[in-house]
Order: sequence, then structure tokens, then C-alpha cells
Amino acid sequence: MTSIGELARRFGLSRSTLPYYDKVGVLCPAARAENGYRAYSEADCKNLELICLYRKAGLPLAGIKKIIDSPERIPDQALNRRLAELEEEMAGLRGQQQLVLSLLKRQPPQDLGVMDKKRWTALLVASGFSEKDMLAWHRGFEKSAPKKHQAFLQFLGIPEDEIRQIRARCEHT
Repeated sequence: MTSIGELARRFGLSRSTLPYYDKVGVLCPAARAENGYRAYSEADCKNLELICLYRKAGLPLAGIKKIIDSPERIPDQALNRRLAELEEEMAGLRGQQQLVLSLLKRQPPQDLGVMDKKRWTALLVASGFSEKDMLAWHRGFEKSAPKKHQAFLQFLGIPEDEIRQIRARCEHT
């Protein structure tokens, strides 16, 4: 059995993190001594290793708890959702990067009007995306959030028949 202090040091966590994990039910100690001290088993250590890995990937504790509590412990859905979030954040950051670059060059930014297919594609290309990268982005979005992907494509003003083609390419390639 491992004490709370030893376990915190082993994983580079603050001592207060482990009682918090216990409180929210993501990592409960295997035993408690008569004095109330927590004692962690080797299985607890393995769970904490997974928790730290998933936290590093940006998963919220509630999502990690669901993974750990499920018998299969398959994180695919949570990881795909996180991947879609990261892709969305990265696209936003690339747009900000382009804006900052144009401001640094003392050039007025390009028209910041409504986003459409042409502007979105130009933004991705300017960010270094190839056709293959764009298809991978669409695939990830379609897999993790098909309804949101559909809504996004509609937001860009893409005709329904073209949306069907894009979504079909996501499934078949």
C-alpha cells in the first residue's frame, strides 16, 4: 500500500489533488488506516496513471470517471470528442495567427465578414492544410459530432448535395 504523500510525489501531483479525486469519485483509496489516512493499492496506482494520462490529453474528470467506471474502459468516444474540440481550437488559433501576422505587417486584415466555404477553405490552406488534411479534419468532425458537422457545413452556405458528398467522402475514404 502507498501513502497519499508517496503517491502524489510519484506522479508529480499536489497532495491536495488526491483527496479531491477521492471526493469526486474518480480515485478512491483502497483502504483507510484507523487514523483516517488514505492507503492506495497497486490497482489505484495504475488507475492514477490512466487519470494523469487522460488529464494530460485534456479530458475532464467527469469523462475520465465514466471511462474508469465502465467495465470495458474504452475511451474512444471521449477521445474522439476531445480530438474534435482540439481541431476546432486549432482552426480558431490559426485564424488568430493569420490576423496577428497581418496586424504585425501593418496591413489591414482581410474582410472579416461572414465565414463562407471560400473563406473557410482559404483559411485552412493559409494555415498549411492540404486537401488530405482537410478531408482528415472533416472525417474527425463527422465521426465525433455528425450533427454539428452538418450544421457547420450549412453555416458555410454549402448546398445540400455538396454536403452529402463531403459527408459521404468522410465515410468511404
